[in-house]
Amino acid sequence: MARLPGAWVNIGVDSCMRETPPELLPGIGLRPGGERPDLEPHLPGLYAALYRSIAETARSGVNVIVDIGHHDFYSRPLGILPASARQLQGFSALLVGVRCPVAVNLARRQADSQGGFYSLDPEIAARWENAVHEPGIYDLELDTSKLSPEAAADRIAASLADPPFPGAFTSLAQG
Repeated sequence: MARLPGAWVNIGVDSCMRETPPELLPGIGLRPGGERPDLEPHLPGLYAALYRSIAETARSGVNVIVDIGHHDFYSRPLGILPASARQLQGFSALLVGVRCPVAVNLARRQADSQGGFYSLDPEIAARWENAVHEPGIYDLELDTSKLSPEAAADRIAASLADPPFPGAFTSLAQG
């Protein structure tokens, strides 16, 4: 199916958290460290459903932006990122690693008047920052402490215009 020019939908962790039944929270937003092993059995299914919806949206001709962090630092490895990558096989998908020093990240979180599903604890923020960059396979990496939102968007747009496909998702799907 042809792409719909200019049609984009953003699927992010915050919207997933808002739509997750309370008994499964924090669900997709589970922090690294195995803090909630009682919820971990639900994670592969939650991520599979998320990535099925991403694939179906893309298949319908709408471009999809996904704002989510992945890690495998649960009480035991769950292999969610490779399984998610396999759901995107056949799509031109760009994996962007977004980095930001923990101190800058925490300052931004404290200034966020809307709040969010995140912690202001520096140890938890550092654990998250380290965990989500394993294995560190990306098509593009951005440091948002050095780039304005517009400059970051320009770099993503340039990568989409001249994609490195097959890229990171292909490597992750095979691994």
